[in-house]
Amino acid sequence: MIEYLYLGRVAYDDALRIQAEVAALRLAGVIENTLLLLEHPPVLTLGRNASRANVLASDELLSQRGVTLHEINRGGDVTYHGPGQLVGYPIFDLRSLQNSRGGRLGPVDFVRLMEEALIRLCGVYGVRAGRIAGLTGVWCGLHDSQPGPARERKIAAIGIHVSRGITSHGFAFNVSTDLRDFQLINPCGITDKPVTSLNLEVPPDVTIPSLENVAHQAASQFGHVFAQQVLAIDSLDTLRAHAEARENFPANDTPLQTPTEVHRLHGEPDRPIDA
Repeated sequence: MIEYLYLGRVAYDDALRIQAEVAALRLAGVIENTLLLLEHPPVLTLGRNASRANVLASDELLSQRGVTLHEINRGGDVTYHGPGQLVGYPIFDLRSLQNSRGGRLGPVDFVRLMEEALIRLCGVYGVRAGRIAGLTGVWCGLHDSQPGPARERKIAAIGIHVSRGITSHGFAFNVSTDLRDFQLINPCGITDKPVTSLNLEVPPDVTIPSLENVAHQAASQFGHVFAQQVLAIDSLDTLRAHAEARENFPANDTPLQTPTEVHRLHGEPDRPIDA
């Protein structure tokens, strides 16, 4: 089961706190795998492997533009979040998922499945997308008649963190993002490939979707790729209520011993069951 919430626009600091809260609930086993979907005000994030040199704007210019900067614990380099970009934070327990070989899903497998979900999301709107070997993320232009660095356009960035089997951080998918803001950085440290957005890539006869519409489609594609049922949750308060209910009424209520009445019905002597 994947439960998902569309939270609208959320300040980045608030989103970090929400992720930490939801990750703690998932680790405790009182909620299902949960996909948080939202957008941020303008912000730059520096992953564990980031080089400050890939932030091209001065601190003064960032302040003038109202862009904040955060150093965080996800993988990857520097990326931009802002209005019109769908951000997804899957808070999943990798131990609850299996890879195609029937083993436990690892972080790299998880990232590949996220890419697949976003590739399929592009396809919902008639946009062909795919992967580039050695570069995490989702790209358009791979099927153009003359492929090359100028043709390969990044539509989604991905960077995750895993702690005690629980994932956090996730993906940034450009829907109607103002791409001029990417001029503040070398996105993900890449200098020879531009970024793009869904509204620039959709065919002329396709209606440009709203961010919320794309969020619901993204959740659906996660369900398909991870082979999980998907359930929309209307608010964080509802998610917290579900967690509280499971804490108070745990699902694992199987008795350690067979009730005496059961033995008597079968004409058997009373005996315990090995735990």
